[in-house]
Amino acid sequence: MQEAEFTLGIEEEYLLVDKTSRDLVRKAPDGLMQQCESVLADQVSPEFLQCQIEVGTRVCKSVQGARADLARLRKCIAEIAAQYDLAPIASSTHPFADWMDQRFTDKERYHELAQDLQGVGKRLLICGMHVHVGVENPDFRIDILNQLPYFLPHLLALSCSSPFWHGSDSGLSSYRLTIFDNLPRTGLPPKFDSWGEYERTTGILIRNGLIEDATKIWWDLRPSHRFPTLEMRICDVPTRLDDTITIASIYACLIRMLLRLRRDNLSWRKYERFLVNENRWRAQRYGASGSLIDFGRGEVVAYAELLEELIKLIRPDAEAIGCVEEIENARNIIKRGTSAERQRAAYDKALQSGKSSDQALQVIVDELIEDTVRGL
Repeated sequence: MQEAEFTLGIEEEYLLVDKTSRDLVRKAPDGLMQQCESVLADQVSPEFLQCQIEVGTRVCKSVQGARADLARLRKCIAEIAAQYDLAPIASSTHPFADWMDQRFTDKERYHELAQDLQGVGKRLLICGMHVHVGVENPDFRIDILNQLPYFLPHLLALSCSSPFWHGSDSGLSSYRLTIFDNLPRTGLPPKFDSWGEYERTTGILIRNGLIEDATKIWWDLRPSHRFPTLEMRICDVPTRLDDTITIASIYACLIRMLLRLRRDNLSWRKYERFLVNENRWRAQRYGASGSLIDFGRGEVVAYAELLEELIKLIRPDAEAIGCVEEIENARNIIKRGTSAERQRAAYDKALQSGKSSDQALQVIVDELIEDTVRGL
């Protein structure tokens, strides 16, 4: 099997906050999106709510290229938002905003979503990060779709950035998934025998007018409807750019590893979704500071230990792609904490210094603003 050219693309969603109140903007200022589009063209777009904005890199042929492009996008959004006394934060939830105060973006697609999802859609005050890796052969895409869910909790754990909801600590590292899982067609993807079976299955919904196309299928991992890629969607949006690149690099290496196994007539064991869902919950609850089940051992193992095994597993692929440093940065995420852990630490520190709960929540926003543009 000839090795295909490596391609990578990353999409991130940000929340727009008022620098004075630290609350979300309820109505995007006139001209902000137009200014962003004039500079970034189709690499920026509005999202479901007016307080959200989405960016996407170009198709990149290296991890370093993706980092440079995403840094440019974050920096541009931050500079334009600053002209309106606003700032983007790369966080999957806002620490204290009220979802009932938000307004939908005036766009036909979003009006249709709001009508279809009703009360479930009104609570979608959440942001995510999606990573595309090119897999040209459709049957290879399905083969990887069946195997890779085992690793999705490992990726989620590194990304967690949504511990607070509506002014309270949710007790979870990724409260975003609690909201998102209320939507239809979410969660771990089902198993398919072939690309043909995938098309026949999704085609039933499309032919009956239940969805217009596969973009309305929101699994944690899915074949992209628009590109010859496999799209990973389980992650929170990491606050720090370096963390986004680390997670994207690990995901790309996992795909290459599975393709490498296929070349040698091997495959990763396909574990029951019931078991993978247990790890998904553990990652959602505890993030990278907790533990996951190692199904091979039949034991619960500290995430830090599993991460070392994962780095060793994909190191040959990181060397081939040229991202050894990026995957090893995962150790730094463990050491300094995910965004969720740092948000909690900032809140606790503010309380200990004598600030009220409301003031401590504002301190979190200030740190999120700073971390979103760190290292650009």
